[in-house]
Amino acid sequence: MKKSLNKILIKGLKFHSYHGVRPEEKAIGGNYEVDVEMFYDATDAIIKDNLNYALNYEEILFDITEFMQSEPFNLIETLTFEILNHLMDKYPAIEKVTVRVRKYNIPFKGLMDYIETEQTFERTDY
Repeated sequence: MKKSLNKILIKGLKFHSYHGVRPEEKAIGGNYEVDVEMFYDATDAIIKDNLNYALNYEEILFDITEFMQSEPFNLIETLTFEILNHLMDKYPAIEKVTVRVRKYNIPFKGLMDYIETEQTFERTDY
């Protein structure tokens, strides 16, 4: 069987968290949404139909939740980077990952849906 990359997409994971620069963001919190796209070689998992050879997205959901509910970060860019870095360190099977963090309820006197940051890591040694 040829090697191919499988994509697992976690989309729209919602949280109420306390990240931000302003004191009111840290006190009152705000709504956040996280998307994660992970690419890995799922050949063994598919052939064996066995979770032991797959990325366990339930564990990954718990990992993301830990970051969202941990000590607050000032910048969502830092939050995004830390989630990304953790996933690449903990799950060596991941060959490429993109994390998006959307922050709602921005303290701004205009109208907007959200602020979003996106970052991608890709292994160079495969």
